[in-house]
Amino acid sequence: MRDRLFLSLLAGAAVIMIALASVWPQGYGARSPAPFGQTPVQQTPEMQAAMARAEAAQKRKRQPVFGAAAATQGLRTATH
Repeated sequence: MRDRLFLSLLAGAAVIMIALASVWPQGYGARSPAPFGQTPVQQTPEMQAAMARAEAAQKRKRQPVFGAAAATQGLRTATH
């Protein structure tokens, strides 16, 4: 393959890759520039509230309930 053809194709591929990188979604990190992108899903108020509810539920789930846990597992409670 001639150098002139190969280097022209290589330059064209580089231009296409740069153009694609400027419009490709940026994931869930920082917001893309104005004409592209949108607010990431995790940064919307609805999702923030849902994540806070899920975190609170996880904390409640991790805290043991001593009386009920002892009764359901057949253990004695401290009554000495």
